[in-house]
Amino acid sequence: MQYQPAKRIVLKSSAEYNEKWLQQQILADPSILGLTDGNETLEVKDAERRQPHAGRLDVLLQDEDRTTRYEVEIQLGETDESHIIRTLEYWDWERRRFPQYEHIAVIVAEKVSGRFLNVINLFNQAVPLIAVEMKAIKVGDIITLVSTKILDLNLPAKEEEDDTAQETDRAYWEQKSTKELLQLTDWTMGLVQTLDPALSLKYNKFYIGLQRNGLADNLLTFRPRKKYVMVEFRIPRSEELDAEIEASELELRDYDKKWGRYRVNVDTRTAKNEKDLLVSLIRRTMGLTPNPISEPEAL
Repeated sequence: MQYQPAKRIVLKSSAEYNEKWLQQQILADPSILGLTDGNETLEVKDAERRQPHAGRLDVLLQDEDRTTRYEVEIQLGETDESHIIRTLEYWDWERRRFPQYEHIAVIVAEKVSGRFLNVINLFNQAVPLIAVEMKAIKVGDIITLVSTKILDLNLPAKEEEDDTAQETDRAYWEQKSTKELLQLTDWTMGLVQTLDPALSLKYNKFYIGLQRNGLADNLLTFRPRKKYVMVEFRIPRSEELDAEIEASELELRDYDKKWGRYRVNVDTRTAKNEKDLLVSLIRRTMGLTPNPISEPEAL
């Protein structure tokens, strides 16, 4: 393997690679921003989106469940006051126009200096805000982009407003996912009901939650996909539990800081092999000691 030195390209002073070029790269592949883990796909909802009073939002992204939108503002060189204000204004306008979605403001710049990082961090206490430094690197004849999340979301967890969730039924989820994965959801729910028989599944448009006597009680939630079920456990984060899940066959996704949830991808094989760990996670979610419970019905 040969060594090839890399060269930093300052986009702001480049005649070839301008802000429009950077925007096109993000539109072609939103994952280069590093906003989510590698398992969750972001879709482009709009670009150069006209705002009610003035200006245009550079990029509007949404998650694959279409519950969260990202208002992305790009600036070459260092971020400054106008960049921060513009990003927050566009975020605020979008959330007022479309309150049915969660909205996250994203500042993208080649450099987020210490002074403005402090300012952004202050806003981050009250506004869902992410700051990304994006650098262009040239290696030989190839140019690439390297993103670093300088500031991540920093909002306390809060209760979901389940009374606003759009209810669906099992048939909806069997069409969206597969019957096999709905059976896996049932099997996992069997683990839950071993501890609390009063809980049952509640089918919503964007997730399958739990209910008790007809009222939402989302200790954990299910999001069946085509190849796996993403199960979310409401458990405070710890390095010990991180290591335990990472050492298992379960696929650990990014911790959901907003809702205070561990998120793991489960399929039929990993569920069978990691039953004891799933039971432990369920017990932790319920505030119990993570001890095994009786064997559920076989998958």
